[in-house]
Amino acid sequence: MTNQPPTDPQPIVLITGASRGIGAAAARLAARRGYRVGINYLSSEEAAARLVAEIEADGGSAFAVRGDVSNPADVAALFAASDAAPGRLKGLINNAGILGPQMRLDQISPERLARVFAVNITGSFLCAQEAVRRMSHRHGGKGGAIVNLSSTAARLGAPGEYVDYAASKGAIDTMTIGLAKEVAGEGIRVNALRPGIIETEIHASGGEPGRAERLAPLLPMQRAGTAEEVAQAALWLLSDEASYITGALLDIGGGR
Repeated sequence: MTNQPPTDPQPIVLITGASRGIGAAAARLAARRGYRVGINYLSSEEAAARLVAEIEADGGSAFAVRGDVSNPADVAALFAASDAAPGRLKGLINNAGILGPQMRLDQISPERLARVFAVNITGSFLCAQEAVRRMSHRHGGKGGAIVNLSSTAARLGAPGEYVDYAASKGAIDTMTIGLAKEVAGEGIRVNALRPGIIETEIHASGGEPGRAERLAPLLPMQRAGTAEEVAQAALWLLSDEASYITGALLDIGGGR
């Protein structure tokens, strides 16, 4: 009887803000690609539970963890849940993000600025810190990949609508480049996706549920993108097919 070589533990990917939209699409695809998926959510407990059930019914493996990514204690709990799950953390998709109602910069309140920056910037930093502490060779890890969700708004500015959101995503671009260089020699790749007009629920948060439909004819490809198209790019950046790509900012904007 011959000894069988040991198999690697199942890879785990944590996806923040994964109960809907791009995060949920990435969770479904990651599960089909063999990942155990950690689904982070803040308030949509029912949606997260449905997504876990859907993935498991399809033969995949997933778990849901409630948490506000801007809260260090919640982020620590999210990664502790990953530590307790069978497998090894191999990927993080920093997807959680918020925006407020459409308005000019001179109308934005300090409270809104603080909340948008706390979730979109601080939350991504906190999650990246925890991921690096687990995946970096420097900390005894075996490597991995981080995909940050930025936006084409980072280079377009979102005037008259979401300048604060656009600025927060500009910070994500900079963090992506800097962190990629810090950990490139430690087995971790860090890249960012910059989606454009995508058909998701986030437009309703800004007060215009039909924004993607309104803007679609103005785009070079004359249509909005889908959450699934962004998810495909995220999973590619996590995969070994992108093994020599780090510090990249990939636009998914239909030519915009």
